[in-house]
Amino acid sequence: MDGKALAAEIKSSVKKDVDKLRAEGVNVGLAIMLVGDNPASRSYYSAILKAGEKVGIRTYEHVFSEDASVNEVLNAVNAINNDERVSGLLVLFPLPSKINSRRVVNKISPDKDIDGLGAMSVGRLAAEESLYQIFSKQPGVDECGLLATGSFIPCTPFGVIRLLEHHNIDIEGKHAVVIGKSLAVGKPLSMMLLAKEATVTVCHKATSDLAFHTKQADIICTATGVKGLIKGDMIKEGSVIVDIGINVGKDGSISGDVDHDSVAEKAGFITPVPGGVGPVTIAMLLENTVRSAYSSTILSSPYQIE
Repeated sequence: MDGKALAAEIKSSVKKDVDKLRAEGVNVGLAIMLVGDNPASRSYYSAILKAGEKVGIRTYEHVFSEDASVNEVLNAVNAINNDERVSGLLVLFPLPSKINSRRVVNKISPDKDIDGLGAMSVGRLAAEESLYQIFSKQPGVDECGLLATGSFIPCTPFGVIRLLEHHNIDIEGKHAVVIGKSLAVGKPLSMMLLAKEATVTVCHKATSDLAFHTKQADIICTATGVKGLIKGDMIKEGSVIVDIGINVGKDGSISGDVDHDSVAEKAGFITPVPGGVGPVTIAMLLENTVRSAYSSTILSSPYQIE
């Protein structure tokens, strides 16, 4: 399951929406905050800057050193919340250990929380108030449904759903095993799969016999960051493998959670790393940014967008 083609489709649609908004006098802006020098975050940061430039989204860089104080970071978030040029804010994780990540992400205004990680966004997802996007007949910015969403849903799990559907993989009635229970990927992805009528099992580092669960799965989505965690003898023939894990080697090489060679021999579908979920995640981030720009424009001037 190559994510590059789907990402290109999404970004093409985003560019059209950006151009449409610009014609109406609205510039779409994305603020990106990087604290410290985590290699994976630095790579993601660079990729977002390039992608934003290509679709016409203005990017605003906020880079802090490893020893930045929590006050500096929170003050920057407050300033971005009040910056009318910015439609969305993405804070790259992990943050340095001395900074409480939840305190930072909850400081982001919900209407700019484009990665859907704030407490309000998470609550709306759990209450199924923001799942409109994954059921839209026309994926992307749907002006009729903008105000119905209530908030944004996380880009990576949303991208996984889009990738599965792009490859015509049925989710309803299938047994999906999600490995990892992070608030960024595992938890929201399990909720989205449940909403799509899958039977969902969530595994994590305390699961005693991971292979017992993965051998029963029709769809495996793994997001642990443990290189080579899933091997060919842990899956059943024809299963769908979505590798969301990211590991950056000392030489700069990127790998996922899956031992690709052994798993590919048995899997019906498998995502590459890099080139699978990653490009779609970035495309979804851009789409959510435009969605935010549309929403704020409609709220402030409901007759401006035709």
